[in-house]
Amino acid sequence: MAEIRNYTMNFGPQHPAAHGVLRLVLELDGEVVQRADPHIGLLHRGTEKLAETRTWIQSVPYMDRLDYVSMMCNEHAYCMAIEKLLQLEVPERAQYIRVMFDEITRILNHLLWLGAHALDVGAMTVFLYAFREREDLMDAYEAVSGARLHAAYYRPGGVYRDLPDSMPQYELNKFKNADAIKRLNENRSGSMLDFLQDFTDRFPRYVDEYETLLTDNRIWKQRLVDIGIVTPERAKALGFTGPMLRGSGIAWDLRKKQPYEVYDRMDFDIPIGTNGDSYDRYLVRIEEMRQSNRIIRQCIDWLRVNPGPVITDNHKVAPPSREAMKGNMEELIHHFKLFTEGIHVPEGECYAAVEHPKGEFGIYAVSDGANKPYRLKIRAPGFAHLAAMDEMSRGHMISDVVAIIGTMDIVFGEIDR
Repeated sequence: MAEIRNYTMNFGPQHPAAHGVLRLVLELDGEVVQRADPHIGLLHRGTEKLAETRTWIQSVPYMDRLDYVSMMCNEHAYCMAIEKLLQLEVPERAQYIRVMFDEITRILNHLLWLGAHALDVGAMTVFLYAFREREDLMDAYEAVSGARLHAAYYRPGGVYRDLPDSMPQYELNKFKNADAIKRLNENRSGSMLDFLQDFTDRFPRYVDEYETLLTDNRIWKQRLVDIGIVTPERAKALGFTGPMLRGSGIAWDLRKKQPYEVYDRMDFDIPIGTNGDSYDRYLVRIEEMRQSNRIIRQCIDWLRVNPGPVITDNHKVAPPSREAMKGNMEELIHHFKLFTEGIHVPEGECYAAVEHPKGEFGIYAVSDGANKPYRLKIRAPGFAHLAAMDEMSRGHMISDVVAIIGTMDIVFGEIDR
């Protein structure tokens, strides 16, 4: 008989499958995990503390850097908290734009999760496929905000600016001839809504491709089925939200149960799992991409026929247009005061949460009436999920630890903050 020894092993913090600087201390019996102890704090930037020294509006770009795969969803919760404290009405067009970009962000997030999860488990092709679609949606991000990742597009009272009438085009270069460039620019010749409509027409076919590669793939099923099972009762007790909770069979989605913006006008379904294992969570996220595609399509149809303002006209909260600011003393003063002093938010406290791609992302803000938050607390969905790492991986093999981290869809920026 071979001698089986107990090991204590470090998994990470520099590990390609740890999705950030996660250090797991694994106690092993041979290759079987007896205990998993997650160590965090290697990425801590003190976001909540930094927010206390910045004006309310200066902290918007910090939100992008939390879960850096779901940028606009983080901004959304933060802006909603400020709007709640100010009791501010957001223009209807801005609400539709926000909902549309929330769902674009959800697809972006799930595509990266799918590619990375498959890569961790050993399937490489899906990663390349997923990045092909992310490229199109990243172009939409860039067209609307000027940045591909950290957009800072949502603002208290609405969004930074309306959707552009044209999309950036590929230019002739030494790598591609005129015919190739013409083909690449075919769906970019109209407005941004035309570009996104073209994407929503193509996307269901792409999701079918991912499913062809994975859903009935026997290796994929061997790696995911019955791995990391969480019962509905335990999922609730552990504070799971989002696909982690829905994978265990609980139909909880803030977009349906506590609708914000215009989600109550959208027609979509909540996918739920039956076994609560990693395979169910995979299926839930795949279906979520299809549902997000439906929501984006509904937003496009509404935005086409309903022009209007995209940010509040209250200049104590949102700046006047540059044109007005350059021709009117009052507007110039508003502009100057807003960008030097910031918004004075009335005293009080509030909690605002959105259905972030990973779960419930909440901002608890306390104001003492000044131009900076008195206290800011971020409720990150990944934090509660990582806390269940020990329970989910106990009794599984080392290779399953990678699959469990993948199924949690962890991004360390929001866990460590």
